[in-house]
Amino acid sequence: MHRHLEVVPQETTIVVAAERMREKRIGSVLLESTDAQGRISSSSGIVTESDLVRKALAKGTDPAPSLVGQIMTSPLLTITADRPMLDASHLMEMNQARYLCVSDKDEIVGIISMRDLARYFVDSEGGPIRDLDGVYRPLGVLMRSLIENIETIASDGTVLEAAQKMAEKQIGSLLVTEAGEMVGIVTETDLVRKVIASHLPASSTSVRSVMNYPLIQIDINCTVREASRLMAKEGIRHLTVTEENKMVGLVSLRDLIKMVSVRDKPRFLRNT
Repeated sequence: MHRHLEVVPQETTIVVAAERMREKRIGSVLLESTDAQGRISSSSGIVTESDLVRKALAKGTDPAPSLVGQIMTSPLLTITADRPMLDASHLMEMNQARYLCVSDKDEIVGIISMRDLARYFVDSEGGPIRDLDGVYRPLGVLMRSLIENIETIASDGTVLEAAQKMAEKQIGSLLVTEAGEMVGIVTETDLVRKVIASHLPASSTSVRSVMNYPLIQIDINCTVREASRLMAKEGIRHLTVTEENKMVGLVSLRDLIKMVSVRDKPRFLRNT
């Protein structure tokens, strides 16, 4: 877990929170609360990139005067420090959360991200990720194919339209199309760091101007470990999967964690 916690007052504006996320290259900040005497008490909630995009940007809210306390997720999703990492993966998957706070005697002492989970399972000597080493083309099992659940947006669409589609579909990315071709990807991170934190108008900023390109690709014959490490190296959460140099799907960190959770679900349910 990360022991250094980024904490801001509930009175912080959405823009300032986005600027903090961009500066620290993080996807969430904790919110502190105060008692009747104005003294700082324990963390009262969390604001993530998803909150900024789905609860503010997608609704056309002006981020400059709006406060993070109005869109925070509360109560905090927590796990005690003595619980196994597999339990953490289940809690995050069941709650569709990217971050999980770690508690010790009712005090928040750290935070775990989806990337932390993926790194842990990939580097473990055994476990569900290692079990896939012998599976033929495991990325083909985990990925979402282009003909199934992959959402797209045209490159000349607006950031507002992208945010609204992400909010509607409850997803964190869209593949960007141009002249019938997949040319890039736009994520919640892009919208937070490149739009909100940069004070750009969502209704008139094009997706083309903030998307990531070229797409980072991985061959379908590669291992899950190679996919996870490529994501970590590039600082991304999504990879396009290719077969014979043709794009066939998309795999994300969430797909990796979901696989871990599904394989261990019977044990988790027995112990809850």
